[in-house]
Amino acid sequence: MKKAVYLKSFLLLCFFTLTHTLSAGTHDGNYVYNTEEKDGVMVAQTVYKVESGALINHLKHNYAYDDRQRMTEHETLKWSSARQQWEQDMCIRYTYEGKLVTITYFKWNSKKKEYLLLPELTGTMEAN
Repeated sequence: MKKAVYLKSFLLLCFFTLTHTLSAGTHDGNYVYNTEEKDGVMVAQTVYKVESGALINHLKHNYAYDDRQRMTEHETLKWSSARQQWEQDMCIRYTYEGKLVTITYFKWNSKKKEYLLLPELTGTMEAN
């Protein structure tokens, strides 16, 4: 049982890393990060791509925390150059119960205009 939980947790971590690598690391060039903090905690980070000496919007990450400063939500937005606006992409929610944390993944569905659960990526593991 414990092996299955750790394996699922590892797969979740791989998916999260791969998603962000594909969305942020496949382009040529440099990236610039602008981090926003509130009360010493990062609440947002905007990623800009450097193109011909200009900063171009690329990704935006929004973070929410509980009263113990544990992350409860991580939302990723992608820049739409066609619409000139940020658009929802994915959301990860963290639920804490005792020593366990459940990580729930959602993908934005533009037709339904809501996040849809990805149950195959949802898992529970021990929190540090």
